[in-house]
Amino acid sequence: MATRQRESSFTSCSSTSSCDADDEGVRGTCEDASLCKRFAVSIGYWHDPYIQHFVRLSKERKAPEINRGYFARVHGVSQLIKAFLRKTECHCQIINLGAGMDTTFWRLKDEDLLPSKYFEVDFPMIVTRKLHSIKCKPPLSSPILELHSEDTLQMDGHILDSKRYAVIGADLRDLSQLEEKLKKCNMNTQLPTLLIAECVLVYMTPEQSANLLKWAANSFEVAMFINYEQVNMGDRFGQIMIENLRRRQCDLAGVETCKSLESQKERLLSNGWETASAIDMMELYSKLPRAEVSRIESLEFLDEMELLEQLMQHYCLCWATKGGNELGLKEITY
Repeated sequence: MATRQRESSFTSCSSTSSCDADDEGVRGTCEDASLCKRFAVSIGYWHDPYIQHFVRLSKERKAPEINRGYFARVHGVSQLIKAFLRKTECHCQIINLGAGMDTTFWRLKDEDLLPSKYFEVDFPMIVTRKLHSIKCKPPLSSPILELHSEDTLQMDGHILDSKRYAVIGADLRDLSQLEEKLKKCNMNTQLPTLLIAECVLVYMTPEQSANLLKWAANSFEVAMFINYEQVNMGDRFGQIMIENLRRRQCDLAGVETCKSLESQKERLLSNGWETASAIDMMELYSKLPRAEVSRIESLEFLDEMELLEQLMQHYCLCWATKGGNELGLKEITY
């Protein structure tokens, strides 16, 4: 997008934040996801010129089924985000919960699809690392500054607030603190709001994730929630996934809600959402445009299709809506 670069700068002030050591395994999943996305992008699964500024390319080659899984995830979430933006004509806000090193803000700006404001929330330690990359790398900072109306951006160790983009360090289990920080960054409860959680709720207890979903449903008159995470976790393959994560000190505290697509939808409907839909990632993969599937399947050879199917059947994409009848939010589907 051709926009004149303004003479602007970031200023920073020091701050310290303490993080609970029990969350270290969960924070580690941010690094894992970033490395997997970086590798998949490097061999051509999708275009993302920004991920390279947040994470180095791993020397370890990722398995083809992992790369295809991430492609389906990124494609599926992106399609739902764009559907919401089209329905609201971008007169809305997006809150990405547990955003990690996600680059959606920059990619939406490139497509001229930015909402009125884009918020990201994650653990303070992860936010500090992300803000360091943004501050030090012009391809990340320039798009933010172009949209900002003042000459200087105030930024400390775990918060950045600008006209169209905010990054907030907060614990999603502490809802009063979360709401306070979002409001300080001009969250507008009157705007249609899209909330996104990718592999986030599963690391919270069922009570904690229910409270977050209730808070989201009660805070906005018109809203949509996108949730990507595990499903069908009661079988042997699911148990192996749980054991593998546990060995890395990463406990799936909310796995009981991931029994089935029905249990995923029921959690949304029982916590204030009016409609709920869910699809496992193998079904989503089968709905991808055939030309795209042919393109990505030509990138590398997959020896065992059965392994891909098993993996994809244990992840799902869910979405829920509240209000927005006049906008047609209930019509959004995959």
